[in-house]
Amino acid sequence: MHDYLFAAARTHSGQALTSLARKISPRSTWNDLILPPEGLTQLQEICHQVKYHHLVCGQWGFEEKLSLGKGLNALFSGSPGTGKTMAAEVIAKELHLDLYKIDLSQVVSKYIGETEKNLERIFTAAQSANAILLFDEADALFGKRSEVKDAHDRYANLEIAYLLQKMEEYEGVTLLTTNLRQNLDEAFTRRIRFIVEFPFPEADYRLQIWRRIWPKQTPLAADVDLEGMARQFKLAGGNIRNIALAAAFLAAEKSQCVTMKHLLQATKREFQKMGRLIGEEEFLPFKQK
Repeated sequence: MHDYLFAAARTHSGQALTSLARKISPRSTWNDLILPPEGLTQLQEICHQVKYHHLVCGQWGFEEKLSLGKGLNALFSGSPGTGKTMAAEVIAKELHLDLYKIDLSQVVSKYIGETEKNLERIFTAAQSANAILLFDEADALFGKRSEVKDAHDRYANLEIAYLLQKMEEYEGVTLLTTNLRQNLDEAFTRRIRFIVEFPFPEADYRLQIWRRIWPKQTPLAADVDLEGMARQFKLAGGNIRNIALAAAFLAAEKSQCVTMKHLLQATKREFQKMGRLIGEEEFLPFKQK
């Protein structure tokens, strides 16, 4: 009965979150994450600190030493497509917690006091739902605090201070992502427990991504050269996923296996979408085979 009531309360609180956040259903696992060992270790430590919070802070007495910051926060830093949101999914799945992604454009308001009210609503609902909060592209709000020149600057800095306060009061997990760590205020990063770097993947990591991206049921032709793709095209994991999916649809349309032709066609389209020019010479190593 207790579990049923808790689940019902968690669902109700989750509904309150959806007006300012989007619930993500975690599907990714540790096997999907391709990161250097240090990054993976940090992510595992985040999970361990949540799992053993009761022991360390409760039985071992550390709660008495912490006036604030009883929850856990972490900053994920890296280029788009390097696995930051996927890592949040993995953590949520590991801890059996709901994950909510915060759209900062909906939280920040031009009306004085509204941003704080929105943040208050988010953290209150999240506390009841026992949810992980994922603030995406945190630099949009938490950039280097500007020198106060007018009332707008003063108000913006108050918003940042208020958010830091709510993060420290929150007893759950708060995750933030940034593409531009160098733009973040040092006073802000000092108050973050974990800062995990998501580097742009080198060729060997790209190859691992290429190999793991395909479902077991996907038919790959013998001419598919994943080693060549990893070596030739400098792409983040998110781009590789897009290419693999697009190639699969191209193959399905023709009732064929996924071939190198499909992969290269999908790669061209992905580069076009990224706004990057790519010459035919980039594809010569594959045409010569």
